[in-house]
Amino acid sequence: MVRYWLTYLTLSRERKVYFRQLCNVLGFTPGQLNLYRTALSHRSVKEGADENNERLEYLGDAILSGVVADYLFKRYPYKGEGFLTEMRSKMVNRQTLNEVALKMGLRKITYYNKSDNSLKISQIFGNTLEALVGAIYLDQGYDKTRRWVFQRIVIPHMFMEDLENLEINHKNKLYGWANKNGKVLEFETLDEKMEKGRRLFRVGAVVDGELIAEGKAYNKKDASQIAAQLAVEKLGITTI
Repeated sequence: MVRYWLTYLTLSRERKVYFRQLCNVLGFTPGQLNLYRTALSHRSVKEGADENNERLEYLGDAILSGVVADYLFKRYPYKGEGFLTEMRSKMVNRQTLNEVALKMGLRKITYYNKSDNSLKISQIFGNTLEALVGAIYLDQGYDKTRRWVFQRIVIPHMFMEDLENLEINHKNKLYGWANKNGKVLEFETLDEKMEKGRRLFRVGAVVDGELIAEGKAYNKKDASQIAAQLAVEKLGITTI
């Protein structure tokens, strides 16, 4: 509370309003205010790499993915890699994060070109949420960031039973993209070997003869789904 008032009293009237909104979203008083301002600045208003949120988005994406992976690994001790990978995808894909960001109120405090109507219906707020995670990590450290992800993202917005029943078929999504764009998509078995008494398959997603991504699992179906998911992410495919 002391930090809050020390920061608040130094701000202009306009920035005081913004500061209160930011604290409401975060649930705590930020230490490095400029770091959060960068996290909430889209490249449509800030072009410099040190001014917009793209670098923080990169960092936050990795941290969020790691936190969620650790959470799922412990929550589902008997589930295989394919299930865990798909659940992580359901929790951290752009559409899910965008919906969470809007519910959290990030749209109100994100700096972006509001005259560009296409941005208002885009996925930039999910990207901003990732950047915010990156800022929290740099400002507060990993442990506090992990707790914040659970308290502000996972617990209030992600219902695990519903996500378990949500079907996401990455292969169908990738096939739909390939058909729409006149691409030839194939899933090739790159390797198979015995590991710990089980046959491990390595399957690649190949587009127009180019290996885009590969997945490993103890059956070809899971391996191809993992490869498809990684290919979808690498190609930046959102909707078909």
